[in-house]
Amino acid sequence: MSSSSTNSDHAEPYHVLSKRQKWNLVFFVSLAGAFSPLSSNIYFPAIDTISQDLGVNASLVALTITVYMVVQGIAPSLFGALSDASGRRIAFSVSLAIYTVANLALAFTSNYPMLMVLRGLQAAGSAATISISAGVIADIACPGERGRFMGTNAGVRMTGQAFRPIIGGLLNSAWGFRSIFWLLFVLSVIVLVALLVFLPETQRSIAGNGSIPLSGLHKPLAYVFSPPKAWTEHILHPLAYIFEKDIAALLAWGAVAYTAWSMVTSSTTTLLLHGFPFLTEWQLGLCFLPNGAGCIAGSLSTGWLLDQSFKRVEARYKARHGIPPEEHNVAGAGSDTRDFPYIRARLRLMPLYSAVLVVCLAAYGPSFEFNDLHRYFTPNLAAPLILQFLIAFSATAIFNVNSTVLVDCFPDRAAGATALNNLVRCLLGAAGVSVVQPLIGAVRAMRAFFIVAGVVALCTPLIWVEWRWGERWRREREGRKA
Repeated sequence: MSSSSTNSDHAEPYHVLSKRQKWNLVFFVSLAGAFSPLSSNIYFPAIDTISQDLGVNASLVALTITVYMVVQGIAPSLFGALSDASGRRIAFSVSLAIYTVANLALAFTSNYPMLMVLRGLQAAGSAATISISAGVIADIACPGERGRFMGTNAGVRMTGQAFRPIIGGLLNSAWGFRSIFWLLFVLSVIVLVALLVFLPETQRSIAGNGSIPLSGLHKPLAYVFSPPKAWTEHILHPLAYIFEKDIAALLAWGAVAYTAWSMVTSSTTTLLLHGFPFLTEWQLGLCFLPNGAGCIAGSLSTGWLLDQSFKRVEARYKARHGIPPEEHNVAGAGSDTRDFPYIRARLRLMPLYSAVLVVCLAAYGPSFEFNDLHRYFTPNLAAPLILQFLIAFSATAIFNVNSTVLVDCFPDRAAGATALNNLVRCLLGAAGVSVVQPLIGAVRAMRAFFIVAGVVALCTPLIWVEWRWGERWRREREGRKA
């Protein structure tokens, strides 16, 4: 290869969008991705109202949360495959259209089976937006800036999670639970219209680095589904990632952390009402704020720290390989970086986050049990809420690190890889949510969360396995692909 050709390759930007345009795009797709956590359990404060209105037991209404999580895990694999194969715009448009229709139908819910089915449909439409937004970020961001973008993406999504119980409680108190779905319907229509008008196609196989001219909105759905065999291959291909040793370790640890956090979140209402029966609906909604604030703080801070860690490792990599410090795109498209230490660049703070998660989980159950010992302790609402913040912070930080590593490993199939991550953690999370209440009922909160913390602690060696061998396994996979 001639030197002029080499210089031309290095001069080629990862993406033609300016930094400001990239941030605008990241904020927009993150806003679309916020529908999934916003919708997941926005009606927590309205469970009793729904059970009375539909004439069913509150535990059956709570079961719709489990159903939502199961579909939330499965749907992104389908839409992620569509996104990677045929473009982000089509996948975004289809998933948001499904979500919009589901919200409209939920606003007219009249019986329990209708609620159950439509909540599954709502999950199918909203959950896919997370993996698609990750795909957009992989399209436009080189590895050196990807951590901050992924952190912001998670932070914007978690903002909806932070305020969802308050919003749900207010709407339920004022106009009934159906007003919650009317709000989601209006918001989804606005975002869907904005997406059709403003979002450019970023899929690199279609748009390249943004320099390939785009024609029209996108291809018709009939044309997209014309080669079903190829699309099926795209659906199944990401599932094979789970058999890669480094990916399996990441997915397993992320799923365990997500399950523990989900068990804390889903049991919050029951534990608070038992330990602090004086709480009103409005106050109960406010008690979810520390959890949401922890998610936001964990997402945003981890994104920044990931980029700083990456830059330090990249500087050492340049020095070791004699690459000028001002050289850009060292670990970007078109460069052979099989020996670049992606795993260690991202995982430096993972042991700290994991230790915080285990310790706080172990203390979480006792923070409620101590409130029952009125002769020795004064009931203190601050303790469980502070622990919820720390659990949400550490768990979200773990999710963010995992998601960024997966995108680094599969930048050309980022949506599919993210969907697989979502599938594994949501299915395990759904199992955890389904057993946490019976577990608390059987052994009480203290022992229940001791058990949860113990299981999480037993899985922490997965971090060491990833740190010790993950880089070698990644290079072996890259070698097979070369």
